Amino acid sequence: MIQLTINGIPVEVQEGTTILEASKKVNITIPTLCHLDLDDFGIINQTASCRVCMVEVKGRPALVPSCSEKCVDGMVVHTDTPRSISARRMAVELLLSNHPYDCLVCPKNLECDLQKLAADLGIREVRYTGEKMNHPKDQTSFALVKDPNKCVMCRRCETMCNEVQTCGILSAVDRGFNVFVGPAFNLDMVDTSCTFCGQCVAVCPTAALTEVNNTDRLWEHLNDPSKHVVVQVAPAVRVAIGELFGLEPGTITTGQMVSALRSLGFDAVFDTDFGADLTIMEEASELIERLNGKGRLPMLTSCCPAWVKFFEHQFPDLLDIPSTCKSPQIMLGTIIKTYYAERTGLNPADIVVASVMPCLAKKAEAARPELTKDHNNNVDIVITTRELGLMLKEASVDYAALPISDFDPLLGESTGASVIFGTTGGVIEAAIRTAYEWVTSETLEKVDFEQLRGFDGIREATVDIGDQTLKIGIAHGLGNARKLLEAIRDGSSTFHAIEIMACPGGCIGGGGQPYHHGNTDIIKKRQAAIYQEDRNKVLRKSHENPYIQQLYREYLGKPNSHKAHELLHTYYIGKEKI
Repeated sequence: MIQLTINGIPVEVQEGTTILEASKKVNITIPTLCHLDLDDFGIINQTASCRVCMVEVKGRPALVPSCSEKCVDGMVVHTDTPRSISARRMAVELLLSNHPYDCLVCPKNLECDLQKLAADLGIREVRYTGEKMNHPKDQTSFALVKDPNKCVMCRRCETMCNEVQTCGILSAVDRGFNVFVGPAFNLDMVDTSCTFCGQCVAVCPTAALTEVNNTDRLWEHLNDPSKHVVVQVAPAVRVAIGELFGLEPGTITTGQMVSALRSLGFDAVFDTDFGADLTIMEEASELIERLNGKGRLPMLTSCCPAWVKFFEHQFPDLLDIPSTCKSPQIMLGTIIKTYYAERTGLNPADIVVASVMPCLAKKAEAARPELTKDHNNNVDIVITTRELGLMLKEASVDYAALPISDFDPLLGESTGASVIFGTTGGVIEAAIRTAYEWVTSETLEKVDFEQLRGFDGIREATVDIGDQTLKIGIAHGLGNARKLLEAIRDGSSTFHAIEIMACPGGCIGGGGQPYHHGNTDIIKKRQAAIYQEDRNKVLRKSHENPYIQQLYREYLGKPNSHKAHELLHTYYIGKEKI
């Protein structure tokens, strides 16, 4: 431990602590822009590139960046001197001088860290004028938009892409005044190995990276009387969307969310949790088959489209390991365009399936040709949690005051097992709940597998099913996934099943969720709410869902049947690594 003084206040910290971290211990706020600290997930960005957090240290002739400068015993720091404040203002003004002035229509309006910083520093004019960057905007993908003209070179996205996700897509492009972060040779994102996980979007402080906005397309369909527009909602959305309307993080608003969607004019409101229960029926069956020697172990879950695209690019030699199950989103879209269409007498061509997802990769997933049926998309439009919030605000919906409603029957009933798909470890836990009862023919009394839960990037657990002990691996964050895949490739892995989620924390920390601005407590509260929603359910095992049982009786036959494989399973394609 070392002693120092900050603004006259004595502070004791561990050696190696930065001035910024030390200041937080005594509630002294130093503004930052490039700094990002998601320590719970092992994510720290200390590039010190923006120079906004400059402070004075006694005896040092130059100001120092507090986010990267380590504390020294006896150090005397001043964060509020005229010199420090003037330097911060100048740094922000210089950034603004080369930034577009379109805040009113910017996708990050009121969510922009640069905008907030300018307001907090009282900047009301930009004294430095001159040339501005003029780079083309990249709108080539279905998932995200890259606008280099709004890049402030904070390099947060670079940290997420290269160090956390290990995709290696983003780095500095060009030099000097025209420099920005993007793919090598400024390739379009769609032409790279980008997984569209959206974590770069989640941490970008400006609108240099945003999602593709599909709200206008969805409004058009909702206002078209010739279309039967249905919506499905992912489990992680219900524990996060309330944040957009001033509710505490982790507030469960499932019933209000259903009412909100009905108020927008959807003809039916379904739950992606039903698709998750359906996924478990197929995935648990596939796991049991592989345990009995029909297929390669370990089996990897395949619900996360960013993770799927990651192994297609990075590990094309291991395409036979992931489960062949489609994701819950695509499974439910498929059932809507087939079973639901037949039951209601609707022409599938007249049905528009919209999804509300916590994820940007789901936008790209819906357009994958191998996930379509008869050359028609099973999911037509995907919007994020944030986009749904925008639509509700546009329609002047008083979200918190809405009554509680239930999902529409037939494809709206779900179990607790499906809800926990929204957090890391939830998919494999749900699969184990069903596999246990199918293998042993015994009732599983304790359905909470605590050993599969948590926030560690890589977790290992053992689960006893009858006389067999299964070794389970769990990873969230693609960098952690890489470690597990490399262990499989070199033969050192002894797992029977592995769950992988691309985003830190799983879907609750998805790239389309309300911005957490580096506050990992928000993600933790969402996870706690997911498990609470599971406990609130009467049925907590996927195979107990009566509507799932009815679907198999009337339409699919049994799990892993020929028809189930035709509709609910897929294949993977090795892709070039760029």
